[in-house]
Amino acid sequence: MKIIDLLDIQGIDLYTGTISNTEVIDHLIALMQLSDQEIDKQEIIEKATKAGEETMIFYVPIDKEPKLSILIVRDDSLDSLAKLFFLIAVPKDDINIYLTLLLKMLRNRKFEERLISAQNSEEFIALVKEFENKIENSYDLLFVDACKSETRAMRNLMSKAKEMNISFKVEIDDLEVKEELEKVKCVIIVGDGQVEMSRFDGKPVILIKDVESDKAEILLHQAVNEEIDIFHYQDKIKKTIKPNRVILKRMFQQLSKGVDKIIPVLVGSGALISIATLAVSYNLFGISSLVDNVWIANSYVFGNAIQGMIVALLAGFIGQTIAKQAGFAAGFSCGVATQLNVIYLNDVNNPGLLGGIVAGFIGGYAVIFLQRSCKKISKQFDEVKSAVIYPLFSIIFAGMITYLISPYIGIFNHTISNFIGEMNLGFKLILGMAAGAMMAIGGPVNKIGYIFGVSQILEGNFDVMAAIMAAGMAPALAIAFATTLFENKFSIQEKKLGRDNFLMGFAFVSKGILPFIQKEPQLVTVTCIIASVITGGLSMVYNCGVMVPCGGIFVLPLIAHPLRFLIALLAGMICGGTVYGLWREAGDE
Repeated sequence: MKIIDLLDIQGIDLYTGTISNTEVIDHLIALMQLSDQEIDKQEIIEKATKAGEETMIFYVPIDKEPKLSILIVRDDSLDSLAKLFFLIAVPKDDINIYLTLLLKMLRNRKFEERLISAQNSEEFIALVKEFENKIENSYDLLFVDACKSETRAMRNLMSKAKEMNISFKVEIDDLEVKEELEKVKCVIIVGDGQVEMSRFDGKPVILIKDVESDKAEILLHQAVNEEIDIFHYQDKIKKTIKPNRVILKRMFQQLSKGVDKIIPVLVGSGALISIATLAVSYNLFGISSLVDNVWIANSYVFGNAIQGMIVALLAGFIGQTIAKQAGFAAGFSCGVATQLNVIYLNDVNNPGLLGGIVAGFIGGYAVIFLQRSCKKISKQFDEVKSAVIYPLFSIIFAGMITYLISPYIGIFNHTISNFIGEMNLGFKLILGMAAGAMMAIGGPVNKIGYIFGVSQILEGNFDVMAAIMAAGMAPALAIAFATTLFENKFSIQEKKLGRDNFLMGFAFVSKGILPFIQKEPQLVTVTCIIASVITGGLSMVYNCGVMVPCGGIFVLPLIAHPLRFLIALLAGMICGGTVYGLWREAGDE
């Protein structure tokens, strides 16, 4: 379906006289040659749609062939701002299709102005024909996913673009399609991953890490209407870049994505084991041992079986973030290789999650090495390369390397795990406070602390994960406590935002503190550190342990010594919140 198919010279009027708003509809109906019995003028007015800056679309449902009449008003006597009017008569089921086509054409301000400025009906039709031929099999915007995975920002942009009837394409992998790039009005790069930028030279480019749904509309409007600065690659590369820093940042992103993917697996397996342990520990339903109940026994065995695969899965996911599907196969295989000594030789020096991380990088980059080495091989053998060469050689060679170095990783990991497991009270306090400080600082430091806590779950040091989770909950709760206790020092909006942090804090979500950090970065950072350090230290000393790496207060029944956990949490909340409330100036808006 095309708008051009509905256009007729007799159905277009370039009106130069004076006309009122009410007369516009009568004029459009006359151009369409519809009888009064076929229409309901009041319904037409109610279903009017504003399109573009100076365009109004009216719709009337009919059972006949689709019709379209157009009125261009050159006089400024109208009460409304509209100068271009469409009346479209189509069957009810088809209206959305034609509306989408019209809106796609009219949201472009420059093209809307060209239509309004058309000298005659023939020129108007020619403009529409030219536009539809141009956009056929094309799109307005190119979304480039720098993170290689669908982020919140990408979802917000895609959803809003569909809502605004903006055509777009999502590029996950770097493509070298010059013809396609020439057609798009703007390129939006989403995320903080690495993207080949040279191909966007001379195009309007937007670089964003995140965008809220309400701001996505403004951004898309600017992009479609070509209100974005042109990107010049040569200017970009002139800036000094530290290669080592770029490499480390990329590797950390790959690690983070891999860890994020195993979290749901850890949650499920940890819950299965914890439920079984809880039932036995508290003699629930008369169960004093695992063998007393087949379901409890299966829960424990099933959970442990899943956790036995965590290392290989993590390695696979890290490999996948590096080299896609081939990277997953190589990474997973390398992850299994780290466990061979544990399986066959009963070696106590298990490389654990650290081994999985190393295996994932070795497997993933082994595939990258093979892909670059085979780049000059004819494209006719692409399927052979993907199906045979990459998986076979990466698994063999990368797996061998991983197997050879895994004992040394195991010794290192076992030493650390033993030290943590045998620490006295003083060292526990120090570790808990250090973990708390890491969770409060945020950024990559926060992520490293969290990954460390996850790694200790597999080593049986559950206290570390509990301390990290409690420390991650404390900052939001401290802000909420301060805005409640010292409410005279906060604005109405701040009090509302602050109290919302009670729920977010208990849920182990910290984004609620961002508005406060943006306003008072130093004071709020100190507050968060105090709250997290106290909470993390007490949680460690109290021997609170958890096998589930997220969930906050909602996994309280699965936490060892839940009452102690709450005391540690409340202590951090009260101390941090009190510091924030006392130091903040009264009446600060």
